[in-house]
Amino acid sequence: EAVRMLDLDALALRPFTAGVLVATSTGRNLVADPRREPAALWSTAWHTPGTRLQQARFAAYAARLSRRPQGSRGLADIEVGGAYAGFGALTDGVLAPFLSGVLFDDSMTTSRRFADLLLGSFVRGTPAVPAHGMAAIPVQLAHGLDVRLGVAALRVSPTTVTTEDGELTARAVVVATDPATAARLLPGLVIPAMRTGTTWWHLADVAGSSLTGGAATLVVDPERRGPLVNSVVVSNAAPSYSPRGRALVASTALGTGHRESDVRAHLALLHGVDPAAWETVTVHALAATVPATPVGSPLSRPADHGGVYVAGDHRDTASIQGALVSGRRVSTAVIRALG
Repeated sequence: EAVRMLDLDALALRPFTAGVLVATSTGRNLVADPRREPAALWSTAWHTPGTRLQQARFAAYAARLSRRPQGSRGLADIEVGGAYAGFGALTDGVLAPFLSGVLFDDSMTTSRRFADLLLGSFVRGTPAVPAHGMAAIPVQLAHGLDVRLGVAALRVSPTTVTTEDGELTARAVVVATDPATAARLLPGLVIPAMRTGTTWWHLADVAGSSLTGGAATLVVDPERRGPLVNSVVVSNAAPSYSPRGRALVASTALGTGHRESDVRAHLALLHGVDPAAWETVTVHALAATVPATPVGSPLSRPADHGGVYVAGDHRDTASIQGALVSGRRVSTAVIRALG
């Protein structure tokens, strides 16, 4: 959907490694897609967990997902843990640690249909960030519109929005907010439960070239020797994110309330360096990260709620992809309704 809706060239996307660095008590090894990371071919072949049969099963499964954009839609939905059990140690050592950070959930009870959609996206594409930050995306989408910031919406109806600065009238009203705000503005709206998580942003006292081999590679720890589910040197992908000579590291844990000392101890294990001198730039402790997607969750929800239109990733899939698709579905519904 990003290809359809965004000017990707203008965003100047900066890619991450198409793989993960698996950090365990015995070492740190790169497991990556050799099609896009040919230099990682030997490391991937040697260090990918599981038997050759389990690896072959996963390769075949991933190939099917790459050819089927809708993932496993139409198949019986089960928990992803059960669906991926046939991949054995590959699931425990790579897939489960990776998905924990993407889903903000380590229970492996997420809908297999949704997990397949995510996995297929990573098989087909490469993760990336805009050179000037994620805010470049909404700035691009809002270009040419009358956008008013810092004005709270108090109530909505199919033709009005009551704000702190007065009432606006319109031929159609769209609520495009987080799920909790949407539910407050639209009584009766069914919203999913939300996952929680915390991300620490550190400025390291070293250049990014000395961390993860200078690459923007997600580090995971299948042994869970600390609170973090992943860590990545973001500035290795986008150097503009940090001052020259220092690396910007983003590290995420599930839930909130973790101690900084535990986080730094885990960072030492993940990156193989002493992070004592790293500067904490900010900590994002979020009670609502992404919508939960248990077995049986619909992959899309109605765009119209009592004459008011609702957009957001909680109406489609819990992702930027889902948010963009939801926006397009709502815009199409509004256009049809207005003739």
